[in-house]
Amino acid sequence: MSRNPYNLPLICSGEEYRARVAADPDQQLVDLAKQVPGLVLDVRYATADNLAGRSLYTRAQALLRRPVAVALARVQESLALFGVGLCVYDAYRPYHVTRAFYELIGDEDFAAPPWRGSRHNRGCSVDVGLVQLSTGQPLPLPTAFDELTPAAHVRYLDLPGHVLFNRSLLLAAMHLQGFRNYPAEWWHFDHPRWPEFDLLDLSFEEVGL
Repeated sequence: MSRNPYNLPLICSGEEYRARVAADPDQQLVDLAKQVPGLVLDVRYATADNLAGRSLYTRAQALLRRPVAVALARVQESLALFGVGLCVYDAYRPYHVTRAFYELIGDEDFAAPPWRGSRHNRGCSVDVGLVQLSTGQPLPLPTAFDELTPAAHVRYLDLPGHVLFNRSLLLAAMHLQGFRNYPAEWWHFDHPRWPEFDLLDLSFEEVGL
């Protein structure tokens, strides 16, 4: 277990991560594209279309700890009854990217501070929207992903009826599988088992998927 300037315990070694997985398979980060049938990926941090204005990931990949991925697959199944599916914007996020975001934004309401780390760093948070299953096209939601405005809050009501419905559908489907929304961001959901998992600062290549 490594330490950073904030004395925060981090797993920074692929060898240590694999040892944890060998002892407890739930610790494994799994590839959502393989785990969740029909999932659409729009991994913004692998592009320049994000708050930083530059690519922060080496791969357009979405990973979550095994039990979190299983729960997300159940969300996908429930939404399919409405002809709707999930679009994932972000999932596991290496700790050094969280540090970069906080240096850019400097606001704890919208960016996890580096002295605490993010539940994304634990592989237990996911940022999602909705798509029409038949076309893969996004459904309208209150704001664009990572648009840090009052309209991103889940209690914001000055929206068209169909947008309110889509947001309610997403919130309900995620909540039914145990995910908890961060109210300032309609897209952000945490899995309740997050305290069981360590913070990681591993690249996608180091994870080995």
